[in-house]
Amino acid sequence: MKLSRRFPLHALRVFEAVARLENFTRAAEELGMTQTAVSYQIKLLEDHLGNPVFIRRPRALTLTETGERLRPRVAEAFALLSEAMQSTRHDIDETLEIHSPPTFASHWLSLRLGGFQARHPHISVRLLRQMDAAEQHRTPPDVAIQIAPEPQDRMICHPILQLDYSPMLAPRLAESIGGIHQPADLLKLPWISKVESCWLDWFDAAGIDPAPIRPTSLNALGALDLEAKAAISGHGVAMLSPFFFRDELASGRLVQPFDLCVGDGKTYWLTYAHARRNSAKIRAFHDWIVETVSADPAAIRAASVATA
Repeated sequence: MKLSRRFPLHALRVFEAVARLENFTRAAEELGMTQTAVSYQIKLLEDHLGNPVFIRRPRALTLTETGERLRPRVAEAFALLSEAMQSTRHDIDETLEIHSPPTFASHWLSLRLGGFQARHPHISVRLLRQMDAAEQHRTPPDVAIQIAPEPQDRMICHPILQLDYSPMLAPRLAESIGGIHQPADLLKLPWISKVESCWLDWFDAAGIDPAPIRPTSLNALGALDLEAKAAISGHGVAMLSPFFFRDELASGRLVQPFDLCVGDGKTYWLTYAHARRNSAKIRAFHDWIVETVSADPAAIRAASVATA
């Protein structure tokens, strides 16, 4: 029996794209096929399996139980095939694509990547800032830095860092109310973004009722670098991590009135697909980032506070 009949490879490739993108049209665009051809290949696969793999609704596409069982195995199989092809090229110059939350990318990672490239000059680096770890990308990155309370399913996840947070503001804003002498003084000022999670924990640790806080209309959607810029401009008080803004604190552009810090229960994870676990460039980056974070005094302090 021909291999194509035992394993409908083309239909499986189409299935992987549709399942990942959750859309026939986008899958057709990625694969360079018509939507009709994509639908035909899915039908061939369903005929081969004897069960449907998708439930089709007017504005939604979901996997059936059969599709759910098939998806991770097919995705890993194609990832392994892709890695096998890449490893046979013997290409000396490699590119490592990294996706990272914006603040981690701009305030820590990009400032230190020169050390990685000095150690591995044959590996070029492409660093992309992304706000949401769940954003869809046509080509998955080699590695991603993700922020979450727990490791992501179906990925290899190494814990990198846990951060602590404390209120920060511009010196002139503090001076506008005669200085910040006790935590309750912060209630006289507007706060940037929503007051929740670790912010409420900080108020609780400081013995403050957060009810009187005056939030601003600014919502940076959790982007700490944008909230820090707003705080530096004097728009209000921001809950920020000293780990990222040590330079702003050292220069006096921001002040941290109190040493009291709290964690948010989240971890920065280095993540990559199981199929990429033997990639030399990924192993090299993993070893470097773990070593570099461990040697950062601010990271050591943040880890000790988070553990406490």
